[in-house]
Order: sequence, then C-alpha cells, then structure tokens
Amino acid sequence: MNEAKIEVLEDGKPLAYGFADIMHYHGYGFPGGVAHAFKVMGRAFPLLSVDGPPERREISIRTAFRGPGGRDAFEMVTRALTEGRYSVDPSLDRTERGDILARYVFELSYRGRTVTLQLRDGHVREEFITLGRKTDRTPAEEERLAWLKQEMADRLLALPPEAVYEEATARF
Repeated sequence: MNEAKIEVLEDGKPLAYGFADIMHYHGYGFPGGVAHAFKVMGRAFPLLSVDGPPERREISIRTAFRGPGGRDAFEMVTRALTEGRYSVDPSLDRTERGDILARYVFELSYRGRTVTLQLRDGHVREEFITLGRKTDRTPAEEERLAWLKQEMADRLLALPPEAVYEEATARF
C-alpha cells in the first residue's frame, strides 16, 4: 500500500511529504500532533487549491492547537512558522465543544480562500487529554502517555482526512 503524501509546490516545483518524512523532522515526541496536522493539510489543501497542490510559502495557518508535533508538521511542509504565517490563537478555542475537542481547530488560508477545520468527535481519548495536562506524571504514566500518542497517530493515519476533520467554515 502506498503511503499518503501531502503535496505542495515551491516555485512551481512539486514537493511531497509522507508522515515518516515529517516524523524524521519532528522527532518522536508527539506523533499524534504530527498525525493531526497531516490530516488537516490533507483535508484543507484540496479545498484551498482546487487545481492542484498549493504553493507552500503562500499558506497561512492559525490554530488553537498548541502541540509541538502539529507545529513541526506545518513548518516542514509550509515553512509558515519561520516565515511568520503560523500562529497559535487561543481565541479559536471552541470551548462549547468540551475539553477534548476545543483546541483541535485549524484555519488555513491560501490566495484569498480560507477554510476552518475542526476535529470530528471520537478521535481523541479523554485519558489522553487528562494525562497530557497532568504535570506530575509518574514513569508509568509517561509510558502510558507515549503509548496513547502513538496509538492515536496510528488510528488517524488509517483514516481518510475527511473522516477525521470536518469543515466548520469556508470563505472562497
């Protein structure tokens, strides 16, 4: 089976990134966050650039998601952090969706088009959120959290992007 790729252009030349490519850039700390960003890009890019892959250096990202895995994935593919087109904006939190879903909100813009995506229910375990926010984890809890991160990444990667993220709003 072929690995899914995120395709972008740089000055009209194609680039393609698989999950493993991004993990090599990120490291191994937050595979779930990398998987979330991977699915967000897989969902958003075809909506933003209907004629083919977008130019990577023209994509802007605002998100309520604070995780380093997501940040690194967006940076590798779009260079948005380095070039000032990536921001974490707590005002995007959807608190009405509860603690589990509130921060999984991503607004991507490209050439006058903007799409806001939010995580569909059922993809993040409450245990993951609770354990991730705990400040005094035991070694056993650290091990469990690492397992939960990888397990979530594996589950997300097995699904098409539209099964993970839904379009909340769009401006075209």
